[in-house]
Amino acid sequence: MNLTAGQKKTVLASFLGWTLDAFDFFLLTFLLTDIASEFHTDVPAVSKALFLTLATRFIGAFFFGMLADKYGRKPMLMLNIVSYSVIGALAAFSPNLGIFLALRALFGIAMGGEWGLGSSLAMESIPPSARGMVSGILQCGYPAGYLLAAVVYGLLYQQTIGGYTIGWRAMFLLSFLPALIVLFIRSHVPESPAFVEARKSVKPGLLETLQKHWGIALYAVVLMMFFNFFSHGTQDLYPTFLKKQHGFDPHTVSWITIVANLGAIVGGLTFGALSEKIGRVNAITLACLIALPSIPLWAYSTTPFMLAIGAFVMQVAVQGAWGVIPVHLNELSPGSVRATLPGFIYQAGNLAASYGGPYQAGIAEAPGGSYGYALALFAGVVAICIIVVIRFSPERRGQVMTVLS
Repeated sequence: MNLTAGQKKTVLASFLGWTLDAFDFFLLTFLLTDIASEFHTDVPAVSKALFLTLATRFIGAFFFGMLADKYGRKPMLMLNIVSYSVIGALAAFSPNLGIFLALRALFGIAMGGEWGLGSSLAMESIPPSARGMVSGILQCGYPAGYLLAAVVYGLLYQQTIGGYTIGWRAMFLLSFLPALIVLFIRSHVPESPAFVEARKSVKPGLLETLQKHWGIALYAVVLMMFFNFFSHGTQDLYPTFLKKQHGFDPHTVSWITIVANLGAIVGGLTFGALSEKIGRVNAITLACLIALPSIPLWAYSTTPFMLAIGAFVMQVAVQGAWGVIPVHLNELSPGSVRATLPGFIYQAGNLAASYGGPYQAGIAEAPGGSYGYALALFAGVVAICIIVVIRFSPERRGQVMTVLS
């Protein structure tokens, strides 16, 4: 993968932005039971924060994407990262569940812009032959953020420093850290060459472009709905499953989650690169097929070691499929709205899938239910749905990207 120094810095900035965005999001998944305890409620009630964060992300994707298509990918990416950092940290000061849920909804708006901005900036800045690998790298930012959250949770949570025991509020203060990336972006990351070239010409508007390409946009939203069920349905409640159903301590929950996200990184890199050889559609199909036989090991094992193996394989499959998505959506999207449309499609799919967390928790805690059953049900059904739906997708591997197409 031959990239210039500027292109490498662009990919690194986009990767770090998505990594720390995911870090902020996944911190919550480790803290659901503790927040529920402090606010005298149950896990399904607190898990509505997951729903609100996912449901509002499409607003941020549209808002920040429109600004980026008008003013540039780089400045809007900087604004977006500062926004989600500050709002994420404010959750530490929530006096009650209502305020906490409101702040997580606002965090979702800020979080929603990053993926579209980062992926369009990277994909427009690199040669076509590098897109598959870079797509995998970018999407690996998500499990890398989850892994980082697991490490921080395992190392810091409930530790005593200077007589103060680190609780869930202190964990959210770590959300200030992503803002430091902005300094790197401002100093070292160039603007998208495609955007710079496009400023010399008149581009069609968003509504005009959507009218022309409404069919592929609608199809992609449905596809991303299933993809978001796939990722969040296998990730968000897994720490809760390990704690509540198996009674594991924070250290054990942390290392199992770390193993799972190492699998996710392996999957994203492997299938992103593989998509350059066998195509985007075939790579996604293969990844989803791998998920199905891993379900019994992942959801019904009883020992930490076997659960970790199952989690590793499951996330190889889940994030292997996801590793193809940044390049696939950018190749499907018209160039004039590339900062807006891929991110908006992604987050509109998130909106459609946003109630998955509370719904899963409700199944798990219903009489006769379990977290293992709820996880297995989601993973199996959604993997099959993606296999069916992705076969209808156009294949546009390697097409030239401009902002005027």
